Amino acid sequence: MGHVIAVLNQKGGVGKTTTVINLAAYLKKMNRSVLVVDIDPQGNATSGLGIDKKHINASTREIILGINRLEHTILQVNNGIHLVPTSQNLAALEVELVSLKEREYGLRKALESSKYDYVLIDCPPSLSLLTINALAASDSVLIPVQAEYYALEGLSQLLEVFQLVRSGLNPDLNLLGVLLTMYDSRTGLSEQVKNEVKNYFGEKVFDTVIPRNVRLAEAPSHGKPISEYDKWSKGARAYKQLAKEVHQRVVSS
Repeated sequence: MGHVIAVLNQKGGVGKTTTVINLAAYLKKMNRSVLVVDIDPQGNATSGLGIDKKHINASTREIILGINRLEHTILQVNNGIHLVPTSQNLAALEVELVSLKEREYGLRKALESSKYDYVLIDCPPSLSLLTINALAASDSVLIPVQAEYYALEGLSQLLEVFQLVRSGLNPDLNLLGVLLTMYDSRTGLSEQVKNEVKNYFGEKVFDTVIPRNVRLAEAPSHGKPISEYDKWSKGARAYKQLAKEVHQRVVSS
């Protein structure tokens, strides 16, 4: 199995799913095989890659519960990325997991048969059993942080959960990096937040910064990553650079 990355922040609206979709697209363009696993009940990664959630027969729920094997659940989307989609029944999975033994390891067991270079897990915006499954299954964590006021709010709780998982469920889990998103170079606030994030996380902050970009925001409604929707946009150039930086960190770790 290749490198499994959980993309996680318990705050919504920080560019988490946008990062999963576009990082996957540019890693694929680097000739790496990529699997996106959507474990967010909202299913934004699924719809953002052009899949209609109403017509899904097998989803992340079935692989986490061990009902379906991974290879029987994977869909290939039109840009060559492979996807384990989510469906409307994922919201009930939290309740189903509570009574199961080793409930934290369902996703890890499902991904054991994966042969992809990269597996990117789009986590829900909460510190839930689904999130714990993602952390237990992953090699590393990528945290998108929005360049706005209160950017660091709640991150201490996320890092506490990260450390708890490392101390018990997954000792090999590492922090791959922190990604600044929705950055607006015209405002002093974005620069201030950038400095705060760097002071807090140091060298773990990616050099790449994702700008606030209209074309980037439009792409999911067309079911396309930015590389297909507008490859010359600022957002596209930023995610292309991020893919190179992520790959470099992974191979040198």
